[in-house]
Amino acid sequence: MAGTDITIRPVTRDDAAQWHRLYTGYAEFYRVEQTAEMRDTVLSWLLDDAHTSQGLVAEASDGTLAGLAHFRPFARPLSASTGMYLDDLFVDPEHRGSGAARLLLAGLARIAADRGWTLARWITRDDNYRARGLYDQVAARTDWITYDMPPADAR
Repeated sequence: MAGTDITIRPVTRDDAAQWHRLYTGYAEFYRVEQTAEMRDTVLSWLLDDAHTSQGLVAEASDGTLAGLAHFRPFARPLSASTGMYLDDLFVDPEHRGSGAARLLLAGLARIAADRGWTLARWITRDDNYRARGLYDQVAARTDWITYDMPPADAR
């Protein structure tokens, strides 16, 4: 899939340095502490065909990676179907407004359709207004509230 000067494609091993730069920016945006080892682990998942996590990148015509998206299938028992869960979506601040995020979302929608998945779902922070402006155009906001519970031995 290509836009004016953005191509959406799967992440590859050759993308490692630029992917690390983008994923570091993503973690900083959400104020999450992350180490190089953590990023290496995530990238290894994305490059492992046996792992459920997969990734797309948005590549500008000059070869620069403008953005990334990480996704995985998830079971939807009430509908007896499979959906796509979008874990991470990030566009480099220098490429915001380029259409990269919209193209990444369109690429994800195409993958969901090709695989027979019934929807793509994601969360974002309430104050992520710029991204929410796009999300409101391409998806329906739900009224579900999310909870995070630590494992029993971590309480």
